[in-house]
Amino acid sequence: MKITFKKLFECTIEDILIAWNKGFEGYFVQMDMTAELFFNRIVNEGLSLKHSIVAFDREEPIAIVLNGFRMIDGKKIAWNGGTGIATNYRGKGVSKLLMEEVLKIYAEEDIEMATLEAIKENVRAIRLYEKFGYSITDSLVFLSGYPEKRLPWNTSIQTKIIRPEQLATFSFYKDNVPWQCQWQSVKSGEAQIYLDKEQNTLGYSLFKRVWGQEGNLEKVYLYQSEICGDVSEEIIQGVISSISEGESSPINFITINGSLSNPVIQYLLNHGFKVTTEQVQMVKKI
Repeated sequence: MKITFKKLFECTIEDILIAWNKGFEGYFVQMDMTAELFFNRIVNEGLSLKHSIVAFDREEPIAIVLNGFRMIDGKKIAWNGGTGIATNYRGKGVSKLLMEEVLKIYAEEDIEMATLEAIKENVRAIRLYEKFGYSITDSLVFLSGYPEKRLPWNTSIQTKIIRPEQLATFSFYKDNVPWQCQWQSVKSGEAQIYLDKEQNTLGYSLFKRVWGQEGNLEKVYLYQSEICGDVSEEIIQGVISSISEGESSPINFITINGSLSNPVIQYLLNHGFKVTTEQVQMVKKI
């Protein structure tokens, strides 16, 4: 076994897809990629072709790590957007070599904090990251369910519609959320701010909506939903109604990497939403 590394921009798309699809073969969730899906992900999530790597055993692509960098609150943050190793090379020390190469890139780029998410059941990967200085900072869930249709529109809650990129200009916006839930990864989505009658901020949401062929709202991907100040079911119900736009037919709400400490996530769990995936957020201070 002779392992070498190439940056993504030095690789053919065929080698990249082989590294990715073989690297996530038999994974906890379906991760297969086509060229179109892969490059859409690179663009949408702000990943770097220059700082992501493919590992080769001689000429064979056997592993991949995707990386993205952002400035958040004055600090340069790195995100590991996926580490995959081909089945035949797992347990043979390749993961250690990958992490050493990635951390070398982080050092060259003066990264101050490295982040990633790992599937909760992937104990081997979590232990590897912990050996390299990462610590678990949060428990995350993907939820799926249908909000109760009995809830009326809450007229005491006012909605202000803004662009996702405007969220960062507000002091109440949370930027220390998982990478895919940050506004930079949801530019094609929508954002709302919620106010009471005195124009005090109650909270905000960042989401994407999907409409059916007949123009009806079918699905909502919820990336952030935060309540400012005191939390009440009335406010959460008003937020859901605002996103639903009063639609009477069932709408599937799917939360993306929601924190279990978030009252909105707890409300949804208490009202019939099911957990589809559990992850941990991990952080390494450099």
